[in-house]
Amino acid sequence: MLPISLRLLPGFVLVGAIGFLVDAGILTALVNGLGVGHYAARAVSFTAAVTATWYMNRRWVFEKLATRKRGREYTSYLIVQAIGAVINLSIFITVIELVPGLANAPVIPLAIGAAVALLFNFGASSRFVFTAPKKKSARASELVQ
Repeated sequence: MLPISLRLLPGFVLVGAIGFLVDAGILTALVNGLGVGHYAARAVSFTAAVTATWYMNRRWVFEKLATRKRGREYTSYLIVQAIGAVINLSIFITVIELVPGLANAPVIPLAIGAAVALLFNFGASSRFVFTAPKKKSARASELVQ
């Protein structure tokens, strides 16, 4: 039987795919529909996608582990996702630098970067973002009374 965290991975991947669609849709609408610059549009679309995936992961994937401190949880999630984005981009660049021919097939380095970042994001979200509240020990609760 798989550990609980690995059983959550398919849901996390599905939410990530939905997040990608949110990201791509908003980016495309802002750039092509409204004429917003690529970088400003990307900042908006990334933030919207992170917000959407945080909410979906909180409600569907990690619902039993979500905390009541939503602001802290969201901030932690945003930090994890930003680090994941840096990992993704770094691997994308590294793969193209190591295998220049892949510049003509950028989806391959993109997929490699996305896969590694996905594993990082899942592990970090499981460990640092969506964590079950710690139960107070009986002794600690006695001291408070």
